[in-house]
Amino acid sequence: MIELIPAIDIIDGKCVRLTKGDYDQKKVYNDDPVEVAKQFESLGFRRLHVVDLDGAKSKHIVNVDVLKAITSATNLIVDFGGGIKTDNDIELAFANGASLVTIGSIAVTQPETFASWLEKYGADRIILGADVRNGKISINGWKEDSAEDLLPFLKYYINKGVINVLCTEISKDGMLEGPATDLYKEVMAEYPNLNLIASGGISSNEDIKELNRHGIPSVVFGKAIYEGKIDMKELWDWQNA
Repeated sequence: MIELIPAIDIIDGKCVRLTKGDYDQKKVYNDDPVEVAKQFESLGFRRLHVVDLDGAKSKHIVNVDVLKAITSATNLIVDFGGGIKTDNDIELAFANGASLVTIGSIAVTQPETFASWLEKYGADRIILGADVRNGKISINGWKEDSAEDLLPFLKYYINKGVINVLCTEISKDGMLEGPATDLYKEVMAEYPNLNLIASGGISSNEDIKELNRHGIPSVVFGKAIYEGKIDMKELWDWQNA
């Protein structure tokens, strides 16, 4: 059964969502991410994906206090990403309660550093962030597209020991028009043992069920919850049937 992972994206300490990663298309959903995290926990979620959007833009962690507040106030398993660029950043994330960290840009720009973190902290605590636009890996808060194609990029790091990949199709993100199911099916066909976390475009319970039917291990979704597109009771009943 697919793992359900709600998302909290943070700008200026507030819970927001962007559209296609565009900082100019920002919507604030709650001034207190900790309260949102508590609500997710009360609904039955065990896992939470937290993105420091200020950090992604600034190239270093910014909202570490919010991370600490969330991990102190809940028992959620938090994976944290955005702005992790240095040894100090990754140490800060783990020291402030992150169980896992998502690393994207560094895997493209500094592969040796990423490999060293993988070895130091273990593959079970590192998620490779593979954000895709027009088939290319995007970096630096989705502000820049690299020359890396998705499948060869994944193959390189799977051979290095990566087991967790968060893949976001940027054109789908925040659009509430359905996920890039064909893309995720392609990845799973190529790498069937990968713990793939699908992200971007979830608009309904049916979208999640569709990913589950295709054997996608995990899914991240945010805007669909905040916009009331997800029927939580029906989703839990389906998952626990």
